[in-house]
Amino acid sequence: MLRGSILVVDDEAEIREGLEALLSSEHFEVTLADSAEAGLQELGERPFDLMLLDVSLPDGNGLDLLREIRQRDPALSVILITAYGSIDMARQAFKSGAHDYITKPWSNDELIAQVSQAIEGHRLREENVHLKRALKQRYNFPNIAGKSEKMLAIFDLVTQVAPSRSTVVIYGESGTGKELIAKAIHSASTRADKAFIPVNTGSIPSDLLESQLFGHVKGAFTSAIASKKGLFEIADQGTIFFDEISTVSPETQAKLLRVIQEREFMRLGGTDTIKVDVRILAASNENLMKLVRDGRFREDLYHRLNVISLQLPPLRDRKEDIPLLVDRFVEAFCLENGKPPRRFTHGAMKLLMDYDWPGNVRELENAVERAIVLSTQEAMDVDLLPESIRTREIVKGVRLQLAEFMPRMPGDQEDTGGTNHSASLFEILEEVERRIIVDMLERTNWNQTEAAEHFQIPLSTLNQKIKRLGIETRRRSNGARGAAAGFGDEPADFPAGK
Repeated sequence: MLRGSILVVDDEAEIREGLEALLSSEHFEVTLADSAEAGLQELGERPFDLMLLDVSLPDGNGLDLLREIRQRDPALSVILITAYGSIDMARQAFKSGAHDYITKPWSNDELIAQVSQAIEGHRLREENVHLKRALKQRYNFPNIAGKSEKMLAIFDLVTQVAPSRSTVVIYGESGTGKELIAKAIHSASTRADKAFIPVNTGSIPSDLLESQLFGHVKGAFTSAIASKKGLFEIADQGTIFFDEISTVSPETQAKLLRVIQEREFMRLGGTDTIKVDVRILAASNENLMKLVRDGRFREDLYHRLNVISLQLPPLRDRKEDIPLLVDRFVEAFCLENGKPPRRFTHGAMKLLMDYDWPGNVRELENAVERAIVLSTQEAMDVDLLPESIRTREIVKGVRLQLAEFMPRMPGDQEDTGGTNHSASLFEILEEVERRIIVDMLERTNWNQTEAAEHFQIPLSTLNQKIKRLGIETRRRSNGARGAAAGFGDEPADFPAGK
């Protein structure tokens, strides 16, 4: 089975033939070209997974050719072949868009490894492009990203309910994107060219909400110096979205019920009936049926609203969507802030994937925006992530280690793992504090000033804790946290600032 297609562009016949023999033996399909012109001609005739390109060609410079290739096929992986390996050469290669470079003579094993990695990267990029294209064709919802089974099921349901005029209740935790789903339903409906009016009922005082929704006539109340249309009139033929519908007062609930049933209402202080055709969508982070049972929500309104319900999953339950969301946010915020393309390092991406995201997609969006704004180079590392994400990893590690010091309860199975069964509560808490401090010191390269800033405590307080816990008298080890945490026997001094 072929592992990929490779175009070799080199003017030396011996090198071309040698590469063809080596790569063919590893089940790659190889095409040869002896000049820049011949290489461009081959690229124009068929796609390739990888190009091996000599820097010195009789009819042009390989770096110049690479720039032209990048314009034609930005996704193609290119490895440069050069007789001069240097830092300057590497800088030029990567600046021109090369995936990597190799120097003559090369190790066959290293070359095959580089080729395999480059082709795999190319295929992953191609799959990502195809996935995004497929999702866009199937679900034309520009502000929503997701490829998990749970989100695909939501997209299917949105597609089904959008053409109707049925009311929909969207359930989900704060930050899961309830308003985005409501907009998607509106955009995919026959009302898409009409108004979409979001109403955050939780932020509008009850005495003002009715005036906002239904409007008022002149003189309806002291400050009503002129008649005013309400949001229902403005949204006629369109959609109104009630965010946090559970916060609506019982009096307003009764009037909402009438609008849904009769499609008519009266302005505040008025006597004329106004007919409207408005589709109602609602969202809640509370279970409305439970509120009905508690007497806090009208049962008849609940049944009118809850014709169709959607339950949005929290981000922690669809973590496979995080890379897709991150890509979208990075692209958007780079554009918004006028910055060149950025990417998260593997370590930063791992923290993003491991974090539980209590604030859901909104919290992720804020974290990405923060990193983009603070970034000064292409690769964004863990230091640009919010403190809550970084600190959580320390706490997570400590929790795993804490089990080692918990006293065994009566009836527990015996073990031989060296657990300290006689540790007192004070000793356990002291050990937890020691490990948290040592973890942070290691993360800050034992810079106490920086560690104190992360803990948001005065440096003098941190110094006192270090002395009380005996950390500064222990041997500092780069490889073993145990020694730093109080398990080594060799004392060592280090400066208070380091």
